[in-house]
Amino acid sequence: MSVQTREAPPRKRRPAAAPRAAGPQPGEGRRADKATLPYLLLLPALALTAVFLGYPLVTNGMLSFQNLNMTQLIQHVTEWNGFANYTDTLSNEEFWRVTLRSVIFTAVNVVVIIVVGTLIGLLLARLGPRMRLLLSVALVLAWAMPIIAATTVYQWLFAQRFGVVNWVLAELGFESMADYNWTGTQLSTFFVISLLLVWTSVPFVAINLYAATTTIAKELYEAAALDGAGAWQSFKCVTLPFLKPFLLVATFLEIIWIFKAFPHVFAINEGGPNRLTETLPVYAFVEGVGGQHYGTGAAISVLTILILLALMAYYLRIVLRQEDADETENDGEMA
Repeated sequence: MSVQTREAPPRKRRPAAAPRAAGPQPGEGRRADKATLPYLLLLPALALTAVFLGYPLVTNGMLSFQNLNMTQLIQHVTEWNGFANYTDTLSNEEFWRVTLRSVIFTAVNVVVIIVVGTLIGLLLARLGPRMRLLLSVALVLAWAMPIIAATTVYQWLFAQRFGVVNWVLAELGFESMADYNWTGTQLSTFFVISLLLVWTSVPFVAINLYAATTTIAKELYEAAALDGAGAWQSFKCVTLPFLKPFLLVATFLEIIWIFKAFPHVFAINEGGPNRLTETLPVYAFVEGVGGQHYGTGAAISVLTILILLALMAYYLRIVLRQEDADETENDGEMA
């Protein structure tokens, strides 16, 4: 008996893929344009930064290597003296005294500004709409006032004769303060300058911190209350972790602003009495412009930038670590 077998039908061959055409594909051009677009948008800002920030820095750095006094300035003579301005400045004890004074002055004011700004920002979060609007307007007005105008107001307030502060203190029973000279000693002058700096800097911290508190979900506070957490525990476990990144950035900015503050210090008493309230920016101006040693003043300003960068190096690492930790946490939540 024979068995008939069927042959399997031949398989259909798939048509071969068409060879890829040489040159850019239709979608590749769009991807390339999207990749270069951000850099093109940044070009105007980078160009303006190079012109208005980079050029003065380079010019100031070149002046720091010159012996530039009024004689050379009038005669249009360029006299290079190498690192003489830097060696003279670094070997001067007055420069190191001013540096230590600037660091202490910055640290004290930044701590006060951050603490007061945080308290006012938390107060804004607890106030009703009307009181919050009134306090916010007052903060914005204090923040928007020009520095020289604010300095003039404080000079009037703390004037030795006919000053409002002395009059109020005398009316309260402190008769010895009726004719007190607030710019006569180092501590009292720094007290007035610090009040001015705190008054003009606290609004930035308070308003931005209040904006940060609006991002915290109310459910977190309700859950903390159900767990028996009090006001301090709710602030420590709920509010503070959300505000920590902002506080780090605000502290970073305040250190820069306070350390380089010039008009607040100079306009109150021009670094007096007896140059005891000079900070590094004022010291650079007095030595450079006031003493007509422009090369020395430029060298002091360059050293001021380097000292600020050295002080901020450790703190900048903390800020960057916090940002990396936040990004890692966000990536973990998304996964």
